[in-house]
Amino acid sequence: MTMHTRAILIAFAAALLPGIAAAQGIEEVIVTAQKREQKVQEVGIAITTYSEEQLKELYLTGAQDVSALAPNVTTVQPNGPSNFALAIRGVVQNDFVTNQESPVSIYVDETYISQMSGAGFQLFDTERVEILKGPQGTLFGRNATGGLAHFISVQPSQEFSGYGQMTFGEFEQINFDGAVGGGITEGISGRLSLAATTNGGYVENRVSGEDIANSNDYAGRLQFLLEPNESVDILLNARGSFQEIRTGFWENVSTDPLSNLTPEATNFNGYRDGDGDVFAGDFDKLGHQDAHSWGATANIKFYFASLTATSITDFQHVFRDYIEDSDASPFPDFNFFLATDADQFSQELRINGETDRTRWVAGFYLLDVRVKDANGAETPLIGVAPVFGLPPGGLTDGSGVFPTREGDGTFIGNDNPYQTDLNTWSIFAQVEYDLTDQITAIGGVRFIDEDKEHHYENNFVDFQPGMRERNGNPNIFFNAGTYDGSLDRNLWSAKLELDWKPGDDLLLYASWNRGVKGGGFNAPLDITCVTCPTGFLTLTDALMRFDEETLYAYELGFKATLFGGLATLNGAGFYYDYHDFQAFRIIGLSTFIFNANADSHGGELELQAQPLDGLDLQFGVGYVDPDIRNVDLGIGLGPQETEPVQAPHWTVNGLARYEWPAFNGSAAVQMDFRHRSKHYFSLTRFEPSTENGYVVANARVSYATGDGHWEAALFVKNFTDEEYIVQTFDLGFVLGMTEQYYGTPRWFGGSISYTW
Repeated sequence: MTMHTRAILIAFAAALLPGIAAAQGIEEVIVTAQKREQKVQEVGIAITTYSEEQLKELYLTGAQDVSALAPNVTTVQPNGPSNFALAIRGVVQNDFVTNQESPVSIYVDETYISQMSGAGFQLFDTERVEILKGPQGTLFGRNATGGLAHFISVQPSQEFSGYGQMTFGEFEQINFDGAVGGGITEGISGRLSLAATTNGGYVENRVSGEDIANSNDYAGRLQFLLEPNESVDILLNARGSFQEIRTGFWENVSTDPLSNLTPEATNFNGYRDGDGDVFAGDFDKLGHQDAHSWGATANIKFYFASLTATSITDFQHVFRDYIEDSDASPFPDFNFFLATDADQFSQELRINGETDRTRWVAGFYLLDVRVKDANGAETPLIGVAPVFGLPPGGLTDGSGVFPTREGDGTFIGNDNPYQTDLNTWSIFAQVEYDLTDQITAIGGVRFIDEDKEHHYENNFVDFQPGMRERNGNPNIFFNAGTYDGSLDRNLWSAKLELDWKPGDDLLLYASWNRGVKGGGFNAPLDITCVTCPTGFLTLTDALMRFDEETLYAYELGFKATLFGGLATLNGAGFYYDYHDFQAFRIIGLSTFIFNANADSHGGELELQAQPLDGLDLQFGVGYVDPDIRNVDLGIGLGPQETEPVQAPHWTVNGLARYEWPAFNGSAAVQMDFRHRSKHYFSLTRFEPSTENGYVVANARVSYATGDGHWEAALFVKNFTDEEYIVQTFDLGFVLGMTEQYYGTPRWFGGSISYTW
């Protein structure tokens, strides 16, 4: 080290010391990952959290955004904003059929969200978000083999409080969110929270001139907290949302049957989108998503000395009507749709207790889900080309041939209604016992009884104007197949963990988890088959049903508080051994889940620091290396080795924020970024299903008044205007093209808020 370098370092350290002495330290985060309040640094689980303030500063407005600063966590959106799931450590479900549940569970205020179409909700008046990595089947139960995200709303209190925020930005963006609450009478508090997200759209439709990919989302939540005495709390929650947007904004890239991107060529219908603008297209069909959901929850707590009893009763309803221009061309060749009508009821009863050396929780959980859905497509192209394995000119029902293109301009296609009924109950218990003052043993188990029934029909129908088209079209020309199946299983999950605290600022832990996700049923879009004697696939259990997956997860981790609370450094390494992993593939135009064997290993490292007063730093890195073995991908190459979809080997994120006194208040500047390395959207790992990696960076400047009431901010999302793919579907063999869905472009905006 030269004298010059040493002098610079000494001067830098001297400048840093006064700031270090004045720094406030990292704020302690309280989580409920083990069904009781604990400091996040005292829980032997890899957890990423967002506080209410962080959600605001990062401008995370939807549940889809929470992967921004979470290593080994990515967002999955197989139909743009229509469906939403999280991938954690390469554990993900990419099937967009509505009766499928994700292996990464979504919870809101302790209630499970079973529908992917109901999980893409707005974030407003949210106290915190907890992302738990690794199996959480013992305490949370439902399909949490990969982990979960728990969204906790701000609850009512006797203190009068609230806020209001307006946001304005590019693409005619006007957003509002706000809340008001306080004591109504002694022992009764209330809180009303509202949100509206609107913009005019950022994708140009060159056919109609109307921009699509807009926002038109509204949501509200009303809560009452009843505290009649010190022994009882009753929290009542009613919420609702609706969305009406223009969607289906795929980029059309010509692709040959061997799955090579051929942008300079034309696809099957002679169309080529060669302008290079991924935010413009020629869409003859104006796609839409009309969705609404509502729910109600009663969370009742009883306090008896060292015991707490909790009852959580919840009902949810989700409705969705979705259709898109799937061929992404000016021709009416292929318009895919999804229809959802789902009801869900759940009841949880649990008891928490503790003694000097023991903490325990035990409970019962009941879940009942009724899904009446459909997928299908308007497909006039089957009347002019044997694309679906059907002869040009028509279909036969055994008594004759009927045309697929009608004289009145209508046409036939598929409407495939299906109903899946789920009934499941479970009992669970977990115990923590302090073996010594430094060492704690944790053990838990959950027994699950699961019953699932499925009815599916593949119908060719006539789409007649003025009549029901989706999920029950009455004009059935031909039934290509019907399937009825059932599953009745007894499952179990378990956990063993050992925590060692050699000091107040360090936790070391080792854990073994047995996670389980129930089996289910496929609902394919298209069952035509060129090589089949009947022209259609036979709907057998082997094709339509998949079994439960079991995950044996081994994890070592640490959580360290450094420099007297000025920094935290948390890390974990894991090894996953799967039995009957539920893998996802697309054959032709249909999606299928099937069982395979898989394993994975990797880890995360997360650092938070406040080295100077007003300076906050955050950095995270994640690595995962998953492997799926001996998989027949249906491409004629026999058993292959591959890896899960949406599982980048590396994820990196960072944030720097500096706040300083200014004009009798405080100013702040902030930058953050996230990086995803190369990853795939199909098990085939062909070129059209590959994203080579990207970095998305954001920035924000703000000013807050000294009394803490007013704040004004300017922000830019994706300030480098990175073009990155969120989802693709390789349809080269069927349609001669690939659908590509891109993340949002650079977006400028500003906000003003008032808090009281």
